[in-house]
Amino acid sequence: MQRLNYFSHFKPGFDLLMDLERTIKSSSLDHGLIHLVKLYASQLNGCAFCVDMHAKEAKILGERELRIYHLPVWKESNLFTDREKAAFRWTKEVTELSQASISDESFQAAKSHFDDKELTELTMVIGVINVWNRFAATFHTEPGSMDKAMGLERASLA
Repeated sequence: MQRLNYFSHFKPGFDLLMDLERTIKSSSLDHGLIHLVKLYASQLNGCAFCVDMHAKEAKILGERELRIYHLPVWKESNLFTDREKAAFRWTKEVTELSQASISDESFQAAKSHFDDKELTELTMVIGVINVWNRFAATFHTEPGSMDKAMGLERASLA
């Protein structure tokens, strides 16, 4: 059960987060990659609401279900490109920043697949989803509770 409706207690802050989301949508990054990165970061953070939402959004955007299922094991999966794997590695290190600094190896791997603008945008995507995860996981936002408002029932993943 959701602990509280955090949106209503700091609307100006969440309006700014929504503005960031709109800005991310206009970035140069592929929308499918954005949703996979958001889904993976949400898995790492244990955010059920965001895992639910981003899996549905990815499917609606045409992502193959098997790739969604393979995301937790992306290192061993042959379903992802080297660019996607570099993005997932970057996502893991940026999301788990408190556990270790970003390795030079990970930075170089990311730089080999993303130019400076793209890597900055990717890091913004990761940072913003981590903020959302902290609110949804902390206050137990119920998975699927926003499906109708967000049009996610179209994913047919209930």
